[in-house]
Amino acid sequence: MRSGNAADNDSRRLERHFARWERRLPPSAARGFRRLRHPEAKRARVALGSLLVAGGLLGILPVLGFWMLPLGLILLAQDFPPLKRLVFHLHRRRLEHRRRKRRSAAG
Repeated sequence: MRSGNAADNDSRRLERHFARWERRLPPSAARGFRRLRHPEAKRARVALGSLLVAGGLLGILPVLGFWMLPLGLILLAQDFPPLKRLVFHLHRRRLEHRRRKRRSAAG
């Protein structure tokens, strides 16, 4: 079992992910996304997160896209703590990959 401090750190990191997604969205979508973060929106968050993950897995089809997968995982991670670690791990790997790519392009 994880200590309370580690769980608090995960929650703060998840909040930073939410804030980052909100900044990327148009204002009207950001308002809706902000509403999903409230505790009373758990059902809507789980439903939307599940649909986004499913759509992301079908990203090779027109209209649906792979962008849906990380957004769905972030939404689900708020209610399913084991997903928090997965989301952070995937995000960290993505950042490392981007850094390596930039270095190779610059050098």
